[in-house]
Amino acid sequence: MKNKIDKLITHFLVAIILIGIGFLAYPSISDYWNSFHQSRAIMNYQENVSNMDTSEYKRLLESASVYNEQFLDAGILWKMTDQQKERYHNELSVDETGNMGFLTIPKIKVTLPIYHGTSEDVLQTSIGHLEGTSLPVGGDSTHSVLSGHRGLPSARLFSDLDKLKEGDRWTVNILNETYTYEVDQIRIVEPKDLSNIQIEEGKDYQTLLTCTPYGVNTHRLLVRGHRVANENGEALVLADAIQIEPIYIMPFIAIPVLGILLIVFINKTNQDYKRKQVLKQYKRKD
Repeated sequence: MKNKIDKLITHFLVAIILIGIGFLAYPSISDYWNSFHQSRAIMNYQENVSNMDTSEYKRLLESASVYNEQFLDAGILWKMTDQQKERYHNELSVDETGNMGFLTIPKIKVTLPIYHGTSEDVLQTSIGHLEGTSLPVGGDSTHSVLSGHRGLPSARLFSDLDKLKEGDRWTVNILNETYTYEVDQIRIVEPKDLSNIQIEEGKDYQTLLTCTPYGVNTHRLLVRGHRVANENGEALVLADAIQIEPIYIMPFIAIPVLGILLIVFINKTNQDYKRKQVLKQYKRKD
C-alpha cells in the first residue's frame, strides 16, 4: 500500500512541475508560435506578389491611390456602407487572407503583417489597418492608421510602441513598394479624440495606434510619422529576402526534445524505484 502511495505522490509532483512549467512558458511559447506564423504570412504574401504580372501590380497601386482621394474631402469614413466595405476589402488584395503588406519597426525589433480592418481576429495576432482611413500607399494628402494590441500574453505586437521617440523610423511594405516614416509626433489621447489622425492637405502621414496605459487601456497612444526617403533608395523587396528567423524555429525543435527527455527521465525514475523495491524484498527474505 505504501509503495502505491509513494508512486502516486511521485506522479503528482511531476504533474505539478509540468503544469508550473507550462504556465511559466506559455507567454514565450505563444509569442514564438505567433511570430513563426507572422513570418510565414509575410513570406506567403511576398510569394504571391512575386507571382503577379506587371499590369495587375500597377492596377492595385493605381486603384489604391484613387481610393485615397476620397478622404481629402470626406475625412475618415467611420460608418461605411456594405458596398464601401466590399470595395475596401478588394483594395490591395493579393489573396483571400486580407494581408495587404507588412510593417517593420527596427527600434523595437518587430516585423508584423498588416491586414484589412481591425477585427479582434486580426488584432490578436497581427496589425490591422483602420478602415475608413487612407490606404498605406503614401501620397500627398493621405493619413493611414495602423492599429495593434499591446500587453497580450500571446503576442508581442505593439507592446513596446511607447519606446519610440521623435526621429525614430519604421517602414511599411505594400506589394514590393517600401514606404518609410519618421516619428514627428507622439500623443496620448482619449479614445474619442480623432483630431490627431485627420488628413492635412499636402502631407503624407501614417499613425501607429495602440491602447495605453499598459494593461489599463483607458487612452490611446498615437505615434505619428511623416514620409521620408527610403534609406536604401527605391529598391524593391523580393520574396527571398524575407526569411523566418532561426529563433522562431528553435522552440518547435526544442519543446519535443525536452518532452522526450522528460518522459525518459520519468520512466528511468520508475524503473529505479521498482528495482529498489525488488532489492528490499530480497533483503527481507534473506
